[in-house]
Formats: sequence, C-alpha cells, structure tokens
Amino acid sequence: MSSPTLSGLAQDVRHGLHQTPKRLLSKYFYDEVGSRLFQQIMHLPEYYLTRCEHEILSTYQDEIGAWSRPPFDLVELGAGDGLKTKILLRRWLQLGHDFTYWPIDISADTLAGLGRSLGAELPQLRFQPLQNDYLQALAQLPGHRPKLVLFLGSNIGNFANPEALAFLRALYQVMHPGDGLLIGYDLKKHPATILAAYNDAQGVTKAFNLNILARLNRELLANFDLAAFDHYALYHPELGEARSYLVSQRSQQVALAALDLQIDLGAGEVIHTEVSRKYTSAEMDELVSQAGFVPLRTFLDARRQFADGLFQRGG
Repeated sequence: MSSPTLSGLAQDVRHGLHQTPKRLLSKYFYDEVGSRLFQQIMHLPEYYLTRCEHEILSTYQDEIGAWSRPPFDLVELGAGDGLKTKILLRRWLQLGHDFTYWPIDISADTLAGLGRSLGAELPQLRFQPLQNDYLQALAQLPGHRPKLVLFLGSNIGNFANPEALAFLRALYQVMHPGDGLLIGYDLKKHPATILAAYNDAQGVTKAFNLNILARLNRELLANFDLAAFDHYALYHPELGEARSYLVSQRSQQVALAALDLQIDLGAGEVIHTEVSRKYTSAEMDELVSQAGFVPLRTFLDARRQFADGLFQRGG
C-alpha cells in the first residue's frame, strides 16, 4: 500500500480510537480480504439490497440511458466489481451509445480486478479507472463532456445526515450544470428485514466486520486478538439507521505500534464501525434538493424495498 493511503489510515484510526465510543471508518473495510468478503455478502439470502438494485437497473436501463445525450462520461463512485453497472454498460454498448466509463474506487486491488473483467467481457468498452477519493477524482476528469455520476449500492447510507448533505454539496461543486446523478438508496421497511441483512446466519458479515482489525494488525502493527471481539448489529427504526459494532468480550489492552498508541477496552465496550441509513423517497428528494440537485425520477424494484433516484445538477 502506498504511503499516502497508509498515512490517511493511520490518521483516521488514531482519531477514531480517541473518540467515545471508539470508531473505525467503514471505508477501511475494503482491503483485498474485505472486498472479497463483501462480494460474498452481496449474494447472501438476507442481503436483499444487491438483488433489488440489480432488478431496477435491468428493468429501467433504457430509461436511464436515454437521459444522457452522447457523447458523455459515465462516472461511478465506489465501482467495486461492477456487477450491477455492467447491466448498463452492456445495454448501452449494444445500443451504440457514445460514452466513456470512469470507475472510481479507493482500492487499487478492486480497480485492477474490475479492469481485468471489463477487458475480458466488454473489450469494446472505453474505460479509465481512477484510484482516488471520489471528489478529487471527479475534479480530475478531463474536458467538460456531460456526466452521469453513479452512486449505487446504498453507499449514501454510510453517511449520517449532516455528512450526507455536506458530501452532496461538495459533489455539486465538482459537477457541471445539467450533469446527472443516480443514487441508489435503501428504503425504510420492516425492521427485521433490515437487521437480517447486517447479521446473516452464515456469519459472513461478522467476518467482514472483524477483518478491519486484521487489517490494522497488518498495516499498523497492532495486536488485536480477533477472538476477543464479537460482531453486533442493530437497527433503529425511528432514526432509520442500521449500525454495526465490534464488541470487546473482555477487558484488554491493544497496542498499535505504528501509531505508538495503546488503548484500553473494557468488557462489553464497543467500537462503532458502520452506519447504514435508510430513507423514504421523499426524504431522499429533500436531502438531494438541499444540495442543489433537481429530482427527476425515482425507480423502484417490484417489492418497493430499494430505490434509485435520478437527479440533475442545477444551474
């Protein structure tokens, strides 16, 4: 891993472990092992989100594609393995749309894997992976061709509401008037359905959550004992937030040699690792409108569990 990324990890971990409760940022889940575990999560029976969005993009691929006038740039924030985006890519290539695909991700391993699969499956596709922070990468895009920015997979839910608004306002600043934004977000529904998606029976989500400690052991020379921690998830229906924690199962001290830091954890003490906020369509339209975008259309799956909202950057 490059030193700038490691420096960012070190700074964020130091800051997070000094908070009450202690925190680790969810963006650091996605090392090579974490990315692989998340691919497994997406195929779990409890994890409905991926299937719902796959259905939406399959059903409305032509309506979404008709929105942008070629030539345009298709930019994806947090591209991952491109599983759902390939639905759009295949269809738009078939229709002869003139576009370039710019997948953005913080993980070099993820982008490398995506590049190999795109080269093999869609050799005619013009694409340029960018490893960077979302906003910095968007600002680096050449020219002023119209853009359709994808922010899929309920990634917007990883922000608390003030942070989501700040992110959308920053996104507004690096986009141009008339550019489009397609946001995937999870809808509020029965709390048991939501909770099961973050606490699967096979324990894959638990392994995914614990893996962030393994990453800190490796990259920050920490000595977390993974067996001394458990995974705990909850869903708060009034706040519309699913939260994940790592729970210390005993009193313990942990050293992070690369940070020259030692932390104390009490039995039952938690480290907050993730929040996933759920919305109504009206709440999402209001949030994105506050950032300056204009709601155009909301696409829903047949069971109305998930939504993809299409918005346009105002002038």
